[in-house]
Amino acid sequence: MIDNTRRNLGLAALSMPLVTAVPSGFAQSGPIRIGSSLGLTGPLSGASSAQKIATDIFIEGLNKRGGLLGRPVEWLLKDDQSRPDVTRTIYEQLITSDKVDLIMGPYATGAILSAMAVAQRYNKVLIHNTFGLPALAKYELQFSVSGGAYEIESVWPNLVFDAVASAQRPPKNIAVLASKFPSVHFVSQGARQALKSRGLNESIYLEWDFGNRDFGAIAARVKDAKPDMIWVGGVGMEGNMLLDAMRKIGYTPPMTFVMFPAPGPMAKSPDGQGVMALTVFEEHPPFSSNSTAAEFIKSYGERATKAGMAETSVDLFASVAFASWQVLEAAVNGTRSLDDKTLAAWIKRSQVDTIIGRMRWDGMNNFIKGKDLYKVKQVNNGKWQVVWPPESAAPGARVVGG
Repeated sequence: MIDNTRRNLGLAALSMPLVTAVPSGFAQSGPIRIGSSLGLTGPLSGASSAQKIATDIFIEGLNKRGGLLGRPVEWLLKDDQSRPDVTRTIYEQLITSDKVDLIMGPYATGAILSAMAVAQRYNKVLIHNTFGLPALAKYELQFSVSGGAYEIESVWPNLVFDAVASAQRPPKNIAVLASKFPSVHFVSQGARQALKSRGLNESIYLEWDFGNRDFGAIAARVKDAKPDMIWVGGVGMEGNMLLDAMRKIGYTPPMTFVMFPAPGPMAKSPDGQGVMALTVFEEHPPFSSNSTAAEFIKSYGERATKAGMAETSVDLFASVAFASWQVLEAAVNGTRSLDDKTLAAWIKRSQVDTIIGRMRWDGMNNFIKGKDLYKVKQVNNGKWQVVWPPESAAPGARVVGG
């Protein structure tokens, strides 16, 4: 009874959203209300906080430009506690009780799937990002702005293996390590197939449950396998904990790739030097050459510093959040409508320039077909730099290690 009461009180608290302030001076009285959730508490809070800062910046800029359809935009944000079940409840509330005009997706694959099910029930368009299981996104009014292809299980591993093939000593024996976090686990299985098709050797394969904090046994087994490179299908702090466990037994991998690490902690860690990861945006040319991106970088750095964020640079999570709202603005302006089906039809047939690149939805389940917007970045003296492909690399940067 006490546990149920606490749960009900927790869910009731979700009815108190964080509302973005609406500026004065608009001709029409009623704001356009857009609702979403983020995991502001729980294990996904770091990346969610980055997305919140990015969205706050976008909406303030949007309202300064006149809002949407001449009306100010009000963002109703609720904390889903990094839990897909809470996410589902929130989106029901946003649509039925709060009666928002539009919804935007949450962060992370599990939460997005929960929101997608609710959106489908009410025929709402859902723009989202950071979704790593494209085959499950079957709802026709959902659109990913992750920058990823439908075929990520082959596109991403081959991108990484192309990058490391350019190193002075390309790896031949690769350890594949995977968290059971659904999206990174899925791509890691694709990496196993990709390395075999390229004539590379899988020296060892190991996996762990998401939430694991003891990597000692895994570190020891990897050290014994003596790989030239480790592929870590990890998310958040998993990569840091794994590398820390390896250092404690006196082992440093020749090359390391971590799919989606916590960017700040990894870059600042003594274990992070030379670690590679995936990205769609970093704070250097050619990305920062865009005037909108340059302004966003400045604003984000100031706010992230003020908020005490561990990483104050625009990263993957902040950039895709900003880009997703760019797509929404383009769709509303392009249709002069808030009708969900009208917006979805426009997005499906269009291409939209964003700070992460030109988004399109020409693949299966409204993802990118074929080559996508992802790059490989690497830590160099405490900073992330894109190193592959060459046309997107930071000036003078290349893959090091091996």
